[in-house]
Amino acid sequence: MKRSKESIPDRVKKGSAPVLERLNALDKDQLHAVLATESDGQPYTSMIAYALSPGKKGIVFITPQKTTKYKNILKNNRVSLLIDTRLNTEKDYMMAEAMTILGNAFPVRKGEKWSELTKVLIRKHPNLSEIICSPETKLILVKITRCIHVTRFQTVSEWISK
Repeated sequence: MKRSKESIPDRVKKGSAPVLERLNALDKDQLHAVLATESDGQPYTSMIAYALSPGKKGIVFITPQKTTKYKNILKNNRVSLLIDTRLNTEKDYMMAEAMTILGNAFPVRKGEKWSELTKVLIRKHPNLSEIICSPETKLILVKITRCIHVTRFQTVSEWISK
């Protein structure tokens, strides 16, 4: 007997995924995220190379200080990031997972915390070590306030920082 294709759900279902564990797994498997900032009511998205901070309550990335995303963060530090596992195939509907991360982004000044966070970023992205340490580059820490994990197209699990 031929097995029928699993149908794509048309309703949101409450999930029970261990969201922080999934965030940690995504950090190990995915190099990039999409960052959304805002300026004058208009969203703006950018691809970034990221790493999960020690303690798993933040995301770190770099950006040249003359970028639109950096200017937007200085005006409004509320940001969103998307990390996903899509392969751009039909299987993605049921197999891919996506993590939306909401938080507040802050430039990190050079010092002890900057050194700790740059080490984390360089460990994950060794090919970016030169640009990470460039005087033109700013290190950004996103303090996570909420994570929304979606899998199987409509199964949604959530974690809120306390």
